[in-house]
Amino acid sequence: MSGVNKRVALSGAGLYTPTESVSNSELVESFNAWVDLYNTEHAAAIEAGEIEAKSHSNVEFIEKASGIKSRFVMNKSGIIDPERMVPRLPPRSNDEPSIMCEMGVIAAKQAMAQANVTADDIDAVLVAASNMERAYPAMAIEVQAELGIKGFAFDMNVACSSATFGIQQAYDMVVSGSARRVLMVNPEICTGHLNFRDRDSHFIFGDVATAVVVEAVEGCQSSHAFEILDTKLQTIFSNNIRNNFGFLNRATEEGVGQVDKLFVQEGRKVFREVCPAVADQITEQLQKMDIEPDGLKRIWLHQANRNMNELIAKKVLGRVPSDEESPTILDQYANTSSAGSVIAFKKYSEDFQPGDLGVLSSFGAGYSIGSIVLKRI
Repeated sequence: MSGVNKRVALSGAGLYTPTESVSNSELVESFNAWVDLYNTEHAAAIEAGEIEAKSHSNVEFIEKASGIKSRFVMNKSGIIDPERMVPRLPPRSNDEPSIMCEMGVIAAKQAMAQANVTADDIDAVLVAASNMERAYPAMAIEVQAELGIKGFAFDMNVACSSATFGIQQAYDMVVSGSARRVLMVNPEICTGHLNFRDRDSHFIFGDVATAVVVEAVEGCQSSHAFEILDTKLQTIFSNNIRNNFGFLNRATEEGVGQVDKLFVQEGRKVFREVCPAVADQITEQLQKMDIEPDGLKRIWLHQANRNMNELIAKKVLGRVPSDEESPTILDQYANTSSAGSVIAFKKYSEDFQPGDLGVLSSFGAGYSIGSIVLKRI
């Protein structure tokens, strides 16, 4: 975003963590119980070679493949019930706050408190997430109403990159003058679109909500603000991560029961194609800004897979990163889509001193890649 005179800051961050969590051992126990039920029910077809028997999952496989050890969830009982394996989230009336709104408001209040602002100080609300629980009214407008914010609000979706793309939209609003301050919220109930009966992906996601406040440096009252020095976004179309759930499903012969109406991915292809693209984007961005990789104190990467993060950070830094340079939170939170890099930022930015530099980056379906260069004010 070169050539812009107005300086913009990320002045506050918030995090809502659900009270329930599921360990790998609990998830594997549930999955393997379902596998046994499936194989027993379909024994004749399996014996005849008409279908393949399902295989057990195991904790060692999950942790080696992903680095994930547990995940926070909005509902545990439904997920680990072998007869259900879907979170149990009862519908709410139209007069009650929606569950995504409720999560987002908690994170938003934390971000506003850290930024030292009130509802009267904010002009716009963005809700940026990989899935919305309804088409309309926009989740952002509901969050806006719950917080008592005037102005405007809208939803946006760039899958796992929604937060970094949302930060740039907020940045652009402040620079253009269309908003003094913007609240950007990421409520993610990823367990709602996860197929817990797929051995290759049943362990990937968790639930959470994050939020940040973006405003002009001039007038910023936060004691923990970071100037947004540069933003860079990129999209490259790919079918390797996909979710086909949508309002037209009911108009198709198949209805909504197909597996591809949930999260599906070609994991090896994603790893092979996304890692170099992310590393190249960050490297080119730093070169353009005349920042040496060793000048970075930290890289807050999207928390999808520990092996991906280690490879990306190694390519950017030119060496194996330390845990402090590229922190991991997915061991406790799993993949929380757009919220992952913001969680890492929230938990691992308190030690920054004025002038310290970091990069916040996310990547995911699309493919979509976003990277934000930050400097502690």
